[in-house]
Amino acid sequence: MKIAVLFAHPVEPDGLSIQGHLLWRGLKELGVDVMPCHHAPSFQKQWLMSAYKPDVAIGIGAWTYTPDIIYSPLNNNVVPVPWFVADGWVANYQDAISDLPLVFTTSDWVTETYKRDGCRVNNFRTLPVGFDAKEIFPVPLSDPKTIKLREMLGIQPHEKMILTIGGDVTSKGAQEMIKALAEIDKEFKDWKYVLKHWDSESAEVHSQEEERLIEESGLDMGKFVYLSGAFSHDFMNYLISACDIYAAPSRLEGFGMIQVEAMACGKPVVSINKGGPADTIIHGETGYLAEVADTIKLTEEWAYEGMGFEADHKIKFEEPKVFAYRASVDDLAKYTKQLLMDDKLRERIGKQAHEHAMSNYQYKTVAKKALNSLEEMIDLKK
Repeated sequence: MKIAVLFAHPVEPDGLSIQGHLLWRGLKELGVDVMPCHHAPSFQKQWLMSAYKPDVAIGIGAWTYTPDIIYSPLNNNVVPVPWFVADGWVANYQDAISDLPLVFTTSDWVTETYKRDGCRVNNFRTLPVGFDAKEIFPVPLSDPKTIKLREMLGIQPHEKMILTIGGDVTSKGAQEMIKALAEIDKEFKDWKYVLKHWDSESAEVHSQEEERLIEESGLDMGKFVYLSGAFSHDFMNYLISACDIYAAPSRLEGFGMIQVEAMACGKPVVSINKGGPADTIIHGETGYLAEVADTIKLTEEWAYEGMGFEADHKIKFEEPKVFAYRASVDDLAKYTKQLLMDDKLRERIGKQAHEHAMSNYQYKTVAKKALNSLEEMIDLKK
């Protein structure tokens, strides 16, 4: 059995790249004949297809990657197995996806999204994203490196640190958290909120919205700490470990890799009862899931040539599609306040979160699950 794993390789500090890298490592450590390669067309990819001659190519990405992770392997007589994340909606390639013998998705919600948008999903199997326990692990708040990191962030010893990480933090529910903190601040004031995002136009636009919301809520801007830029994966372990609570009630989340990594670091997670978090977080045991308060629905959307169409055009939906969720601010305030004010509760849930992550989401466990599905659904013998 030969397997190619197609992802942004060599590994980059990006969720999709790390997802593919850990799958490749897990398969290799299980004794599988496996080779990594970037999904984009290249001399190396063509060599891999024609010289290495894999039986299966597992490609990581969204449905828009279909030309690279489905059509490309098919054209080289290789069985494609995409590992899909959600990308809002599925505008094209439904037949090509439906006809495959196996499709991985990162959560049950992602599968439902593909089903909603016209794919047959009897060949879909949920495969969560893994983590490496040697890279992502609990670092005590008493560790000198953690103490220094909190000092650099301006966190006082008596203050509790809440952390949200994302490409832009609004998409991870930061605005809902700000509203919740405005309620919490009436009773508990010893907190600071650290928001880590990438440098991007989206993050810049949303940060302006966040600042206006902070001002309108009457909160002290000094209680909010913004970090931007790309950090190495090993440093992120220390950043997560430096917090007391990880909060990400995401507006649209196909899995929630950092939420699982936060659990692996022994941190309770406050999220939303929708999407990937509903699969990975056990409410009341490893964190808390706020209910959905509002949904954002669209009746039409633009489809572009880059999605596999002949020309850019607008598609009107027969039924409005949910494109985003908003977590209940009341729920977020309730659960976050409980964790902030009860040290024993926070410690217990953090410990249970670590055990849950270790039991279910280590990368080798995920690789074994992938291998079992391949052996069950695809005849790889030639």
